[in-house]
Amino acid sequence: MGEMTAIPAGSVELFPPPLHASLVTDELGRLMGMVKAACPEATAIRFDFDGKLRVHIDVRSRSDVAVIETILPALGGGGLFQGVTLGATPHHPFHHRISALVDR
Repeated sequence: MGEMTAIPAGSVELFPPPLHASLVTDELGRLMGMVKAACPEATAIRFDFDGKLRVHIDVRSRSDVAVIETILPALGGGGLFQGVTLGATPHHPFHHRISALVDR
């Protein structure tokens, strides 16, 4: 087995304290609350980030799609959710997906 050597005190730098790691979490929580309040109860809401933040809202009913498609661009005073698109929900053939770019 290898020998363990003691590290002299003061030779190891500590990690800097986190600035405020919850800033992003707080903002996403605020966005989630805004979308949840405006959407029908039976929805799944997800965010993804691939260089741009997007929201995906999955619903069962086509009538819910029409409501969300109308409400989403007006949330947050308008302009917060842009480029609303409709599509299929992966692995859920009876759901409909509404997606939008979050302009933050």
